[in-house]
Amino acid sequence: MDLFTALQTSVSGLQAQSYAISNISGNIANSQTTGYKRVDTSFIDMMAETTQKREVAGSVLAQSQLTNTIAGNVVASSVPTNMSIDGTGFFTVAQKTGDANGAATFSGTNAYTRRGDFAPTVDGHLKNGAGGYLTGNNLDPVTGQVVNSGPIVIGNPVLPAKETTTITYSGNLPATPTVSPSADPAGSIAGPSLTAYTSSGAPVTVNTRWIQTPPAAGATSTSWSLVYNSSATATPTWTDSGTTFAFDATGKLTSPSPSATTPSKTTVTLSPAKISGYTFNNLTLDISGGLTQYADATGAATTSTLSQDGNTSATLTSVAVGTDGKINGTFSNGSVVALATAGVVQFADPDGLKADSNGNYLQTADSGPPIAGLNGSTITGASLEQSNTDIATEFSKMIVTQQAYSANTRVMSTAQTMMSDLLNVIR
Repeated sequence: MDLFTALQTSVSGLQAQSYAISNISGNIANSQTTGYKRVDTSFIDMMAETTQKREVAGSVLAQSQLTNTIAGNVVASSVPTNMSIDGTGFFTVAQKTGDANGAATFSGTNAYTRRGDFAPTVDGHLKNGAGGYLTGNNLDPVTGQVVNSGPIVIGNPVLPAKETTTITYSGNLPATPTVSPSADPAGSIAGPSLTAYTSSGAPVTVNTRWIQTPPAAGATSTSWSLVYNSSATATPTWTDSGTTFAFDATGKLTSPSPSATTPSKTTVTLSPAKISGYTFNNLTLDISGGLTQYADATGAATTSTLSQDGNTSATLTSVAVGTDGKINGTFSNGSVVALATAGVVQFADPDGLKADSNGNYLQTADSGPPIAGLNGSTITGASLEQSNTDIATEFSKMIVTQQAYSANTRVMSTAQTMMSDLLNVIR
């Protein structure tokens, strides 16, 4: 290596350290940027072409080294639609390009980000602080099916009224009830009671009673009938459900039997059933959870599970993000339903992504195509992932970089002095 080569090498060293200090300054500047991934610097020795006996140090090349796989600290947030990814993956976002006929239009290309400070806009979209609109699947709040894919819109959905079609019940009937077996509802014990809903969302009180049927001579099994109040007046009118509930000597339910097509389901058709003055034309009692007849000291029926699937119409009161990425809405009637699913993708090489100026990343040949799904990761709502920049570490790197830069300037000044000495020889 001659003096001119030494000068060129020191110049490459200055350029490399300048590049490193640029990355360090960017990391420090973005130390408080949500979801920011620091950019480290790697150095590559550019060896000159030499023989084994005459190898010399060559110039140096500085390259960026992304840290997309290193997570930042997660902190709690007061905004329920803020979210962070626990594990690998990126949120999919789109950029708004304008408005057409009062509706927002978006770019057709998705970008990817860890910045999850999504908050509702006036038109119901979810936008982060860098202007990225969260994309994913919008769901029908009634059926739960995907309505469309693209930018997520929460808005102000109204949950329509739904008539009760299934009453889910499990419990125990006493082997020795407090009343004697009888065919008269007056000799009965209280059964489950709950509020069902009509097709318009009006509440209907469902009151039932259990009547133990007198056993046949020498029988080892017992049976019950379930009656419900069909009248809309203060004086109850009890109507038999039309099904016999039989138990063997061990207290196991023998009739009705499970469904032939679905052995795990045991249901009883109640419709048409006039309950408290309203006729339900499609009502089923689901006792798949278990109905038994065991001894009970109180002589009363006990209830383990009791619910129904109807509801009144309701408006959205709040939203929350589940660990599976679903954005769930809580409505004024207490119903909780999924409104959308946040788009999350994985990459074979996350550090192969290309960063843009909005805190997003773009697909490249090195990163590979996006693979939809959490792939074992989870979403945490009302939380934010902070920058993975550590200020103390960046300051340490800055000191080392400054020293390396100064050392390269000394090489230049030394080479210049040596050249001056050489010129003085020929004077």
